[in-house]
Amino acid sequence: MKKIYLDAGHGGKDSGAVGNGLLEKNLVLKLQQYMISFLNTNYTGFTLQTTRTTDTFLSLSERASKANAWGADVFMSIHVNAGGGTGYEDYIYNGSVSSATVNYRNRVHEQVIPVLAAYNHTNRGKKAANFAVLRLTNMPAVLTEIAFIDTTKDANLLKNEAFLQAMANAYARGIAVYLNLPVRQSTVYTIQAGDTLYKIARMYSVTVQQIQAANPGIDPSALQIGQQIRIPS
Repeated sequence: MKKIYLDAGHGGKDSGAVGNGLLEKNLVLKLQQYMISFLNTNYTGFTLQTTRTTDTFLSLSERASKANAWGADVFMSIHVNAGGGTGYEDYIYNGSVSSATVNYRNRVHEQVIPVLAAYNHTNRGKKAANFAVLRLTNMPAVLTEIAFIDTTKDANLLKNEAFLQAMANAYARGIAVYLNLPVRQSTVYTIQAGDTLYKIARMYSVTVQQIQAANPGIDPSALQIGQQIRIPS
């Protein structure tokens, strides 16, 4: 059973980056929840822990210590950038790192690329830095910076739930590919006249959110008769 540790940055007294009516600490929790939903809906063979699921503060060393004590197989720290730039970038530690760390980051980055293209969002590339959570963790660790909160173009993307979900799903797929997680079996359902996601969810005893996670990009308001969707088991 693989162990995934997700670290939503900042929290509590530490708002993180701020701009355009947005707070980093809130956005990263939303991204984390989308990731958890996508992983639970589409994969098996893993357990998951997080630094926080509410608006609480933990120090950088506490975050790394929790992941180390649990014996996580991978660590991802989720962040939003600031400083007037634009685009997405991800980081590994700029000191000595294992080939597994490089491989893990590459798998995440390659999953993000199609989303960046779809939303015309700049790819700032693969980077390295002396961030504490990357330096202090014992397992392959990546830190993601989804966009710049203080740039209007990027902030508009951060206000777009479809973009947030697509990026979170890409992060999650990167983790799943790296860990070679088994894909959860699903049922294929063909949309009929009068169907809604709520109605279909009740038929199969799943949630609308689980159906959406299993079908990235699906528009609940534009279902087409004959359209096929995946129903998670």
